[in-house]
Amino acid sequence: MIAESLNMSVGSVFTIMTEDLKKKKLCARFVPHTLTTEQKEHRIASSEDLIAAADEDPNFLKTIVIGDESCCLEYDPETKPKVRSGQVRERVDRASKSKTKTMLLVFFDSRGIIHHEFLRQGSTVTGAFYKDVLHWILKRMRRELFAKTSCLKIQIKSSSD
Repeated sequence: MIAESLNMSVGSVFTIMTEDLKKKKLCARFVPHTLTTEQKEHRIASSEDLIAAADEDPNFLKTIVIGDESCCLEYDPETKPKVRSGQVRERVDRASKSKTKTMLLVFFDSRGIIHHEFLRQGSTVTGAFYKDVLHWILKRMRRELFAKTSCLKIQIKSSSD
């Protein structure tokens, strides 16, 4: 993506990022090679807190919701005739790459995806936007939890009758 936007080869961009700028690729992003002492201490403290919470409650890791965002191109479906040896045999559905980019937000927990959302073109991801999305996800999770516990209570009452 960087190479395309700068009209450079992928190898040149990789060399500049890794050798000149001292960045390394972790997951899908380039991050600074070294962290400050304060950043390292903060990561250690956060990790210790997570480990302690997981030790206290075996279901703790099941309560974590992770969000990720990714920029992606939209694809337009189109049907083209499939030609073999000069004869048109059948029509084939193909997706043609559009120049329209969109942002995909995905939130998931230990069971899988719990919410995904494509942002409208021109929308910006801000703190207020994330706050609204997280409130919506929290309400949805509470509704699902309430529905499960209500069903459980109904099953318990009906089985004892």
